[in-house]
Amino acid sequence: MAGLCVHSALVTGANRGIGLGIVKQLLQMSNPPEWVFAACRDPKGERAQELQHLASKHANLVIIPLEVTDPTSIQAAAGRVREHLKDSGLNLLINNAGIIKPSSLETETVENMSQVYATNTIGPLLVSQAFLPLLKKAAQGSSSSELSCSKAAIINMSSYGGSIEEVHAWEYVQCISYRCSKAALNMLTKCQSLGYRQHGILCAALHPGWVQTDMGSSAGHKPPLTVDVSVQGMLNVLCSLSEKDTGTFLDWEGKALPW
Repeated sequence: MAGLCVHSALVTGANRGIGLGIVKQLLQMSNPPEWVFAACRDPKGERAQELQHLASKHANLVIIPLEVTDPTSIQAAAGRVREHLKDSGLNLLINNAGIIKPSSLETETVENMSQVYATNTIGPLLVSQAFLPLLKKAAQGSSSSELSCSKAAIINMSSYGGSIEEVHAWEYVQCISYRCSKAALNMLTKCQSLGYRQHGILCAALHPGWVQTDMGSSAGHKPPLTVDVSVQGMLNVLCSLSEKDTGTFLDWEGKALPW
């Protein structure tokens, strides 16, 4: 992971699953970030105990309260991160927080569609807006003119399940609200790549694979990938992202996926 050299990184949904895995591996890097901000809804809750334990051992890990569907919470989180960073910017924002509501075409509801879209699509939009000034500052402070995750980047955790062309794994799970939210997140990523390129910010959507997490196992099938393998692959991909990759949809091995 020698190619990824960031001063600061923020991960949403960092208390478990893929988010927690990313935090762990960032801390284990030979040249770890000076600041790793781990954001989650309830930092003092039972589901954040492992994250709290990590923070007690790593002075560069800061746990940030963040509810991605609450604009007030998002602004408060941005303020806390800004206080820690002082005069420097945020290099890497990983919008990982997400939810899934198992459903079919027959059972999908207004409530499911609204809740899942609010978390999986609107959340990354609002979080990116709030942290944009810090991302801009990181880009402006970089000595490189090329886009990269070491300079400034927004990485949206998407899913192959949101591919309109493939409608991946339909035979296993329909999850209409989840698929729609991830298809919309892919469009958001493309829009961000066009809008933020001028500010020196790289934007990409990543599919982590089908991973052994609570969410990944919610359909009743055991996923083939462990969190460690998925996260290691994704961080390797982040190392290699450059100008040509902004606005792309890639999997955990760096393979381009169909929209």
